[in-house]
Amino acid sequence: MITLGIDCGTQSLKTVALDGDSGKIVASASKPYDLIEGLPTGHAEQDPQIWWDALRETVTKVLSDLGSRKSEVGGIGVSGQQHGFVPLDANHEVIRPAKLWCDTSTTRQCDEIRAKLGGREKTIALAGNDILPGFTAPKILWLKQNEPENFAKLAHVALPHDFLNLKLTGSLRMEFGDASGTALMDVRNRTWCREIFDAIDTRLTDMLPPLGSSLEPAGTLRAELAATWGLPTNVIVSSGGGDNMMAAIGTGNTRSGTVTASLGTSGTIFACADKPVIDPHGEIAAFCDSADHWMPLLCTMNVTIATEAFRKLFGWDHAKMDSEISTIPAGSDGLLFLPYLQGERTPNLPQGCGVLHGMTTANITPAHIARAAMEGVTLGMAYGLRRMESLGLKPSEIRLTGGGSQSPAWRQILADVFGYPVVTMESAEGAALGAAIQALHAASPGSSLGDLAERCSPVKSGTRLEPKRADFYSGLLEKQNSLRDKTMSHH
Repeated sequence: MITLGIDCGTQSLKTVALDGDSGKIVASASKPYDLIEGLPTGHAEQDPQIWWDALRETVTKVLSDLGSRKSEVGGIGVSGQQHGFVPLDANHEVIRPAKLWCDTSTTRQCDEIRAKLGGREKTIALAGNDILPGFTAPKILWLKQNEPENFAKLAHVALPHDFLNLKLTGSLRMEFGDASGTALMDVRNRTWCREIFDAIDTRLTDMLPPLGSSLEPAGTLRAELAATWGLPTNVIVSSGGGDNMMAAIGTGNTRSGTVTASLGTSGTIFACADKPVIDPHGEIAAFCDSADHWMPLLCTMNVTIATEAFRKLFGWDHAKMDSEISTIPAGSDGLLFLPYLQGERTPNLPQGCGVLHGMTTANITPAHIARAAMEGVTLGMAYGLRRMESLGLKPSEIRLTGGGSQSPAWRQILADVFGYPVVTMESAEGAALGAAIQALHAASPGSSLGDLAERCSPVKSGTRLEPKRADFYSGLLEKQNSLRDKTMSHH
């Protein structure tokens, strides 16, 4: 059987075709798109229609590349950028553009909801997570307060991947994984949290779709789409999930003790756990995964956004950037970078900014600055990794995925800064592959998701790197933490 994995990201949508027998990706296509321009600072929005257009375009391309083999397609899975708020009216039509995960305009709404629930500690005790600007819940209150005429039309709340599932199947439901990132769910019991609903609006109870297991499919592909695409009539659409939940499946991270670090625009580190892992400080998100386990997750908003900004500033390609960084010693000769170019979520610095500290005539070169940027964002992720360790999570190795994992120089920095061996995966597709594997499981009754994930997402042999400078970098992390505390006022 062949399954399609679709990953709807912030910058592009990608579709891959996975051959379930060989475990190999046999076709792929992607389509880039942008955020809506000209919005006030802190606002980040996209029109969901661009995702649906990109999905149809890439699926058509992949099916055309499969040729006669497209009759073997038996399942489709959708991975979506987490936390995005897609407001739908009673006819399932989009009311206004979606506010995205990287939209930080809802700080005031977070404070209001939290205050109604009795403060941060009570909120975390109630739901397992704090109410943070990235999450979906405050976006709903934002709509109510800023666009009452749109809020009056609101009948259904969807996440990006739910919206695409709706377009594919005609029905709307939510699975535990992506739903746990809304901050509307009690993650310990995997149920909707009525108290949070009521703190936003009593009508919310009727707007949230039914919540269910990630192992249950979202439905079957709509007949008219099957006909348009020339697919069989019984193609299963799996539950799908958030991009991090799908990247977990796509890196074989479906059993406890495995840890994945994903290096994209933002960076995430997540583990698989058999029971909920709740951080009383709320820095580590207590999510569910999309395989009916739990998934403690750390998210930093500034990873390749910073390295790419400097790479473009210096006019380098990725290979040039790698070779330049390799000429500079660990610690960049005293140049230290605070990477908060767009505020930050962990640590919580919504008003934070970037800082290059320790500049001298000797280290103010492009190569030094590029290395400092790479070290700075990695130290930013390590801040959260240390917090995870304090909650009892100790990885044996860290599996790398996402664009940043393609850089050899960066991989050694990751091993050194994290202090654990790192490996990369045979496939760099992470989330798209995870969605295809989940679809394979949904369309193959009696199969084990863990076994399928291990078979279809093997670790790439020869990529294991051991930490060489762990002590040096743990000192540098302390220095970064102290610099951050001195320069960024905590709110």
